[in-house]
Amino acid sequence: MLSYAYRTMYMEGNRDGVNDVGVTQVLNDFMVSPTEMSMQMHMFGVMYGVTDRVMIMGMMPYKMISMDHINRMGSRFTTESEGIGDVKLSGIYTLHEQGSQKTLLNIGIALPSGSIDERGDTPNGEKQKLPYPMQLGSGTYDLLPGIAYADQRGSWAWGSQLKATIRLGNNNNGYRLGNEYNLTLWGARKINRYVSTSLSVYGKKWGDIHGRDPELNPIMVPTSRTDLRSGDRVNLRLGFDLIAPEGELQGNRLSIEVGIPVYQNLDGPQLELDHRLTVGWQLVF
Repeated sequence: MLSYAYRTMYMEGNRDGVNDVGVTQVLNDFMVSPTEMSMQMHMFGVMYGVTDRVMIMGMMPYKMISMDHINRMGSRFTTESEGIGDVKLSGIYTLHEQGSQKTLLNIGIALPSGSIDERGDTPNGEKQKLPYPMQLGSGTYDLLPGIAYADQRGSWAWGSQLKATIRLGNNNNGYRLGNEYNLTLWGARKINRYVSTSLSVYGKKWGDIHGRDPELNPIMVPTSRTDLRSGDRVNLRLGFDLIAPEGELQGNRLSIEVGIPVYQNLDGPQLELDHRLTVGWQLVF
């Protein structure tokens, strides 16, 4: 299978815990406050079935990140970063299959191919080291374990997936990002041979950064604070799939998924998620 996905994510406003935090409050404690952030990502993937029970896959992201800020003088500025993120390699093994039920085990590793030395121009000077959320990768080798269950009855399908990202050691700049844990519960219904819809609940928990980059000043902006990076979030996602079961386009699938947060508890001030959109294409042959 070959795949491509375009994903965009938009964040606006700061939050501490479950409460919104105004710019004035942030500037009481920091010289600069972030106001909004957008991330666009192109994800290229390939998957190959080695046997009926074993699949291997690789994914390479290309990221474009932009963050708007305001300082105590009222000056507004934007920082940007762009480039390849961390490449992911993984294997999927079918642990159990009975009728329409499947249990899958995933084990993978993320390679530190994304830059952790991105710089930009700010009111403090040119080519300043950008804070942690503006970097393109983790800088570490990350273990990616996971397990998934899926079942199907007629035109209905459902399942769940538990995944984690475990950081292995510190990177070259003296820190490691917090571990991440994700749980997804989903259901889907096939409308006809060509169209299906899905609804999923996606929960994510992530930790603070350990260590710190000596080039970043933690009193300048909250995105440079290693102890203000953890949080919990629950998203609701609605998806549509268009499938070509026959003809010249057989094997092609086009998917669209929109996600909005229904719960966010952030160790902040942190920018809160507003919405995300993913448009994907797959070709199975």
